[in-house]
Amino acid sequence: MIMGKLYAISDIHGCYDTFYNLIVNTICLQKSDRMILLGDYIDRGDKSREVIDLIIDLDEKGYDVTPLLGNHESMMLDAFNDSRTLPLWLYNSGIDTLLSFGISDLSNIGKRYLDFFLNLRYYESAGDFIFVHAGFNDESPDPFNDHYAMIWQTRSSYANRVFTGKTIIHGHRPKTPDFVNRLIKEKSGVIPIDTGCVYSMEAGLGFLSALEVNSMQLISVSNY
Repeated sequence: MIMGKLYAISDIHGCYDTFYNLIVNTICLQKSDRMILLGDYIDRGDKSREVIDLIIDLDEKGYDVTPLLGNHESMMLDAFNDSRTLPLWLYNSGIDTLLSFGISDLSNIGKRYLDFFLNLRYYESAGDFIFVHAGFNDESPDPFNDHYAMIWQTRSSYANRVFTGKTIIHGHRPKTPDFVNRLIKEKSGVIPIDTGCVYSMEAGLGFLSALEVNSMQLISVSNY
């Protein structure tokens, strides 16, 4: 049996065209591959709905896709459940997502999409790798129970014994591809892969990246 590739991608932020280019034209994702998405599919960019549609479509066609929860999806769900939290989400570009979905009221989001957001996981493990949107509470006796840390807090290293021998791959805080590649070369135990797709105006950023985990190769494409 030929083992496929294992890709991790984070912080797409509504950049549908770039996401499509990365997985279809650049890495040429196959059904024998596995793709773990580290959250923040929505907000900031103008095609959040198209990003979610593509992820759902890949899953329905039999691709091995595991989407995780990011802080932007969490803020959207909070706003859906409690209108008092709506201003925080809108302040963080939630309005761009509403426009993408063609709605003015979050309660009108379709069941297909709501189910997608509600079923997002906080983290995923594969071999010696742990995938998460942001990071973990290193001081907690069970870091996997601190949901807030997993979507909001990043760290450059971990001392908790549950992470011994593990490599943590995360997004959330944009880094340049050069910085990420340096950490890969140094065999760092923590690899950030958000390369700032929506921040093209900032030096060194403006890329969407896929980390092929088996080979530890970072594949980056410029945001359209």
